Amino acid sequence: MIHTLLRHFRSAQIGRGQPSLQAPISQACTQAQFEDPAYAYWCEQIGEVPRTHRKQWEFCYILQVLARYGMLAPGLRGLGFGVGSEPLAALFAARGVSVLGTDLEPDRAMDEGWVDTAQHAAGKEALNQRGLCPPDVFDRLVDFRFMDMNAIDPMLDGQFDFCWSACAFEHLGSIAAGLTFVERSVDTLKPGGLAVHTTEFNCSSNRDTLDNASTVLFRKRDFVELGQRLKARGCEVLFNFELGDLPLDKHVDLPPYALDNHLKLRIEQWTTTSFGIVVRKAGSAGYPR
Repeated sequence: MIHTLLRHFRSAQIGRGQPSLQAPISQACTQAQFEDPAYAYWCEQIGEVPRTHRKQWEFCYILQVLARYGMLAPGLRGLGFGVGSEPLAALFAARGVSVLGTDLEPDRAMDEGWVDTAQHAAGKEALNQRGLCPPDVFDRLVDFRFMDMNAIDPMLDGQFDFCWSACAFEHLGSIAAGLTFVERSVDTLKPGGLAVHTTEFNCSSNRDTLDNASTVLFRKRDFVELGQRLKARGCEVLFNFELGDLPLDKHVDLPPYALDNHLKLRIEQWTTTSFGIVVRKAGSAGYPR
């Protein structure tokens, strides 16, 4: 089964048809994906009611990617970046995966506003606030440490079957820093491992964008460059840049943003949405059938 999925990953066509949540590659958030049965399934798993909001889509996308490519199996190891209080680490542990969650040191998180907006993890306990994992299992399988995503500890290299981040690397200061992070995150993986990250995608321009700011907006050209850099290292990354053709795909939410019907939004003069990136590191996957 795993080898069949990896063959699909290698042979998938780029830019043909609308993005599919059932068989995800690197792709944008679109309305059709909310209507896939996998979306409702993953919302239930993280204790949420499905709604048409891109941030919820990011969690479901990450979960579907990892499940689709065989990463949510007992005995595997996952590394989370900028985890805040998100529910993913607890769900992974409930499925037998060992997890190391990381986040920025509290003083720096306070300075950057992440503590005030409840988007920062002060410790391990924040990762199981929803009770998705039995406490004894969580305590045994989940660890936590402070780490700057711009300075990944080299001692973590080659240690994990997968790594992930949810809407984090657009906050690293620049487009260049974000792309470097994705590339650097792959170093933490074992051969054949998966990196899956979500971030901001500038839908309205492939030229002008927001850069060198607390939040940056990546363009198609930036992702294409990233793909070239990763492929030069023997990695596999496949893109679908279609933006959807259903009503919510054409709706742009304006501040103050809504709790539903929030797939695309305006940030300054640009329209943006969430985009998921999945990278397979070179080498044999080596995972159980």
